[in-house]
Parts: sequence; C-alpha cells; structure tokens
Amino acid sequence: MDFLQTAPQLVHPYRNDRTLLALLDRAVPPDRRSALDADLDALGDYAQLAWERARRSTPRTPVLTQWDAWGQRVDRIELTTAWQEGPQLTTRHAILAAGHEPHELARLEQFARVYLYHLASEFYTCPLAMTDGAVAALKASGNQALIERALPHFLSRDAATFWLSGQWMTETAGGSDVGRTGTVARQDATGQWRLHGRKWFSSAVVGEAALALARPEGAGDGTGALALFYVETMDGPARKPELVIDRLKDKLGTRELPTAEIHLDGLPAWPLGELAHGVRQVAPMLNVTRTWNAVCAVASMARALALACDYAARREAFGRPLIEQPLHAQTLADLRAQFEGAFALAFEVVQLLGRVEQGRAAPHEAALLRLLTPLAKLWTAKAAVALCSEALECFGGAGYIEDTGLPQLLRDAQVYAIWEGTTNVLALDSLRALAEGLPALRTAIEGWVNGSHEPEAVAPIHAALDAASAQLQALGGERADLEASARGLAITLARCAAAALLARQSTFARERGDMRPGAALRRFTAHGLERLAVTAVADTRLLL
Repeated sequence: MDFLQTAPQLVHPYRNDRTLLALLDRAVPPDRRSALDADLDALGDYAQLAWERARRSTPRTPVLTQWDAWGQRVDRIELTTAWQEGPQLTTRHAILAAGHEPHELARLEQFARVYLYHLASEFYTCPLAMTDGAVAALKASGNQALIERALPHFLSRDAATFWLSGQWMTETAGGSDVGRTGTVARQDATGQWRLHGRKWFSSAVVGEAALALARPEGAGDGTGALALFYVETMDGPARKPELVIDRLKDKLGTRELPTAEIHLDGLPAWPLGELAHGVRQVAPMLNVTRTWNAVCAVASMARALALACDYAARREAFGRPLIEQPLHAQTLADLRAQFEGAFALAFEVVQLLGRVEQGRAAPHEAALLRLLTPLAKLWTAKAAVALCSEALECFGGAGYIEDTGLPQLLRDAQVYAIWEGTTNVLALDSLRALAEGLPALRTAIEGWVNGSHEPEAVAPIHAALDAASAQLQALGGERADLEASARGLAITLARCAAAALLARQSTFARERGDMRPGAALRRFTAHGLERLAVTAVADTRLLL
C-alpha cells in the first residue's frame, strides 16, 4: 500500500502559543485576564475553523460587477466568506474598540486579538488597520463634528452600525511621493467640498468612509499645499455615484482583499482641519497602521512556524521523524528564535503606543516610540518573508503546491514590506528620529537587560549599539552617506532592541522555571546583531 503523508494540523493558535501566553502572564493583571481570555480563545477557535475551511474549499477572490442587467452602474463587489463575517467578528470581540478603552493596556489587549484574528480574517485586518488609523487622525484633528459623526461607527460594538474607513493616498505618480497628488478639491455653489481625481490603490473601497489627500483648487504645488479630507462612500445601501470603481487589482498575494483603482467624480468631502499640510495630518495614523503591519507580520511568522513544527513531528524520513533529524531541528530552532525576537519587538511597540496614548509614558518613551515604530515595521516585514520562505522549504515539494494552502503564506507575507512604507522609506524615516530616539533606545535597553542572567548574550547588544553609534559619528553630517547606510543602521538597531527585549523576557521566565526564552536569546544573538552597511559610493555607481 502506498504511503500517504498526513497534512500538517493547526494547533490552537491561542492555547498553544507559549510566546503570547508568556507576554500576557507578564503584562496583564489577573483581574483583566478572564474577559480577555474569552475573546482570545474564541478567536483561536475561529482561526482553526478558517484554516480547515480554506483547506476544504476552492480559493475565492472578490468579484466586481460594474453594471447590472439593465445597464445601471452598480460597482458591486462580492466578498469572500471571511470578509462577510468580518463585521460580526470585529464587533463581537472588540478588535477595534478594545484599543480605545481608557487604560494603558488597551493596545496590548487589542493587538493580542489582532494577532490571532489576522490570518483567519483573510486580511480583513487591512481595512481595520486603516480604520484604526482614521480614528487616530480624527482625534488629533480636534474636528468635533467629524469625531462625533464617525467615531461611534468606527468603534462600534454592533455590526449593524459598524463602519470601515479607507485611506486614499496613492496615485499613479507614485506611492511615497504624495507631493505629486493630482486629486483636486473644489467647492460647489453651496460651499460643499467635492473631490475630483484618480486613486490608484484603494484597499478599503468596500468601507463606508475614507480619508483622502487632495489639493484644494487654487492651492500651490508640492506637499505642503495638500489637505486631508473625510469622505463617506455609501448612499443608503448603494455606493455613491460619484465614486467609480475602475477595476480590482490582480495581486501576488492578499488576493481575498479587494484592492481597487477608483475615480472620484465630485464625491462630497469635509476637511479635517486647515486646507494645507494634509500629510502632517496623516502622521498620527502612522504609529497605528505601522504597528498593525508589524503585528500582522509576526502573526504570519507564527502560523508558518506552527505548521512547520507540526509537520516535522508527523513526517518521517530516513527512519525517524523530521523533528528528530539534527539539521532540521536546528533549522526550526533558528526560525523560532527569529520569531520570538520579532514578536518581542512588535509587542513592545504595541505597549509603548498604549502608554503614550494614555499619557502614562516615561519621559523617554515618546521618542522611543517614534524610533521603534518604523524599525519594528521594516524589520518584522523582512523577517516574515524570510521565515515564511524557509518554512515552505521545510515541507519539501508540498510547500510549493497551491492547494496545501502553504504558498499563500509566502505570497501574502511579501506585502508587509510594501504597505505603510517600503523598507528604504522606513529606514530613511528612522534616520529622522535618531537624534532623540537613539539616546531613548539606550535608556530603554539598559532597563530591559538589567538583572539579566545571560551576560554573554547581553554583551553583543552593547557592542552592536556602539558600532552603530560609531558609524553615525564617522559619517558625520554627510547626507548621501547617511542615507546609503540607513537600512543597515535600522536593521542593526531593530535587532539590538529585539535582543534586549528577549533578555527581559528570559529574566522573567527563568524566575518561573521556564528556560526556553533564554535559549531563544542565546540563539538570536549568536546569529549576530550588526547589519551595518559599507557605503562605498563609487562602487555603488559602478554597479548600477
């Protein structure tokens, strides 16, 4: 009889995630755990259900119907089952609302939910992230009329009144270079602002609202003349006719997420604040949406690792399970250490965000958040792609077969390095935060490693930090050399922060008899923390 390999099984994503459980044990007091555990357990159940459902069904993607049978323009988008379930799951488990409760653990409790829900949601978390960012931008604007109109919907715990918000920034001229935005805002005879233009990537076009950049008619050129507007997309059950969906994007991954190209043909809009400096008004979103990106990247790492480990216990080769093969076990242990470092950094940013928002931050923590947010986003994104690629290899040929569901992990992971700023954009942004952020990072790291039982693993953290500081000093104020070195500096600082956070967790766990975080720390630092680039401008030009 032919041998048939057993497929990997997804163990319960909450009950079996010792990394998440250890964080919650350390950070969340017992009186808050019962209600949180109920939501997290239910989301873990849903994640298992979604994984089994995906294995047993033909993959679906959104379908755009632009015209009905009688020639009426309808621009109707049919969504996948997980997306149809999104409003109920979001509101029932407070996936957005929990992050805005008035206590410093609000963001931690929210992102624990996000981490478990993300992959099961089929990237419904993308518009959730943008909605969360819109809440931040509206709060920062002080526009009380828009706050009172939109926030009760965005943070609703009732699916019947829940709204999603998009962010319509990107145009055909490019993504990060928003100064070339061509969308124009004009006032009609009644004084109502209306938007006219084309948006090239609109990932939440199925939502009920959006924030959009536009240039008020008559304003000058450049980024400073842009304004940020709030729009609503629906007229009762129908999409507003001034919002025209040209097509849905055919993407490498995140295929269940309907990303659209749209035209705005006089869509009513309301400015958040002054009719200028719209990009500055977008800034409050960035700490939020980049944090979502980092946590979701870590969630993809967790899923790939969980499946690879389960498969290694089931798959026998050369007379014994893969998990007992020394080289395979070494590979999985390396992946586990990388994941735990990424998890520690992403969730430290989560907790920093919560403390800063609630006014509970230490004096250095606002600057620390400003630096660690782009660092966490860029490094976890790259780490997710690398880990998912290695995890697929752990399945051999099965990892390359679409209907195993495994290749989707890698295809989807590639988006993390593109959303919310590419690696280079984020690295350059981190340069702008170094003046205050680097001293804040040193202060934080001293606290995180204090009392560590792993001095051999902690020493490389200080050495890598010193090397990064020395490179900055050697480069001086030479802008071209600074920019050329930005990626290496950013990844080095991210890895230093992750290692220090692993040291903190190791100290906490060791006191409770758990030696595994110490092993993760030692393995993580053994792979080196420095990723500093050698910037030889002449050689760079020769190679281009």
